[in-house]
Amino acid sequence: MRQVERQGDSQEIMAMNIEETLRTLGITHPAGLWIDQQVRLCHGPILAIHSPVDGSLLAEIPQAVPEDADLAIAGAVAAFRRWRLVPAPVRGELVRRFGNILRENKQALAELVSIEAGKIRPEAQGEVQEMIDICDFATGLSRQLYGLTMATERPSHRMMEQWHPLGPVGIISAFNFPVAVWAWNAAIALVCGNSLIWKPSEKTPLCAMACQSLLMRAAHGMREVPEAICSVLIGSRALGELMAEDRRIPLVSATGSVAMGRAVGKAVANRLGRPLLELGGNNACIVTRSASLDLAVRAIAFSAVGTCGQRCTTLRRLFVHQSIADELITRLKIAYASLPIGNPLENGTLIGPLIDRTAMDRMMSALSEARHAGGTVFGGDQLTDRVPAGGCYVRPAIVEMSSHADIMFQETFAPILYVLRYSSLEQAIELQNCVSQGLASSIFTNDLREAELFMSASGSDCGIANVNIGPSGAEIGGAFGGEKDTGGGRESGSDSWKSYMRRATNTINFGSDLPLAQGIQFG
Repeated sequence: MRQVERQGDSQEIMAMNIEETLRTLGITHPAGLWIDQQVRLCHGPILAIHSPVDGSLLAEIPQAVPEDADLAIAGAVAAFRRWRLVPAPVRGELVRRFGNILRENKQALAELVSIEAGKIRPEAQGEVQEMIDICDFATGLSRQLYGLTMATERPSHRMMEQWHPLGPVGIISAFNFPVAVWAWNAAIALVCGNSLIWKPSEKTPLCAMACQSLLMRAAHGMREVPEAICSVLIGSRALGELMAEDRRIPLVSATGSVAMGRAVGKAVANRLGRPLLELGGNNACIVTRSASLDLAVRAIAFSAVGTCGQRCTTLRRLFVHQSIADELITRLKIAYASLPIGNPLENGTLIGPLIDRTAMDRMMSALSEARHAGGTVFGGDQLTDRVPAGGCYVRPAIVEMSSHADIMFQETFAPILYVLRYSSLEQAIELQNCVSQGLASSIFTNDLREAELFMSASGSDCGIANVNIGPSGAEIGGAFGGEKDTGGGRESGSDSWKSYMRRATNTINFGSDLPLAQGIQFG
């Protein structure tokens, strides 16, 4: 890995931050694969890593090539064969140690997330806290991988189920949660007895290298842990395609766009593997006339503009009862006008940059299409002063629409909030559900009947349905994921561990006869 000389005050500060942070996190080697007790260097094309904060070049690292991927997968297979024999509570000890190391390095890892992904510091710290929380969750889970004993119709028989480790787990993650999404999968997969192959976003590979370094630090001194328990493949989408097609990887968990998920899901299903997909979200919020507007305004603002609109659970569509629409929209505009936008590394900033120029262009294109469809846009302009030069900074947009236009069926990964008025709750629920995505939703109401309708079978069709909180933000205790084009996958929650294991049904005959099921007589 080669770091690059920078010039200018802000770039000098960035250089100091990244160099100190990388040292703290133990990233001292070029990108490579942790195999056979050493890091095997990759020798593919050089990947230049730029910070969205100011566009500065952070580092240059070699990418993995197909031969590297084959080696990593082979190493994961060998590691799995050892790791599956280790008792689950011992596997949980690795995850417990990893969680403690994350606690010790929370600030440094969060700093790297801010620098490489552009998140404001509180959100970056919250993302690392998610990692710590899932480690705690998975550690407890390592002693709770329960199977059932079922009643059997045959005398002197016992029937039960067992859950066994599945195999190497492939993880494909996106830039917007560069560490937490991997951890949600990795912590549970590890206690379930699986090895890991991780292909992070090309936009945030340093975060992946840091997580790998910290995991190896946790494994130090544990003789039970194979060296190739986790490998990181840094490079283009071709590496993800190889993982999706490789029969040695029984489960591929992929987080990203719907288009990416369709390709991964098709490739994995074609070989009858398991895809676990967390894809797009075109999330909505309904505000009824009984709602607390003070509560709604705060929640809507955070859900719509947090992470500069670059969350899968970002609030993108707002349906407001016509009797309170003018007041709520006015209050939202006042709140939007006061939002501090700028360098995510500075205290007090609430909105950092978009990830890159492509994201900005897509936002501007969406706003242009909304105007063409009759929408009235508040905000949405590009910012060039009072923000670091070289970053893609925008003012969040509120777009008042008279109808559910075509652009609203798309998920634009940017801080755009479309607002429509409605007259009946049934109409609002229908508008919410009319899109192809089905991740997160919420309603603000003080009417018990409205809340129960929203959460009922005829209400929200999303995997997440909240009352009096926004659609964004997730806790590791609940299953995270959605329906329709969101992919149907679930991470964390009460029984997500079953996705990372294989189930065997066992029947034991402890008698001297051989009764057959269904009363069949044979011979």
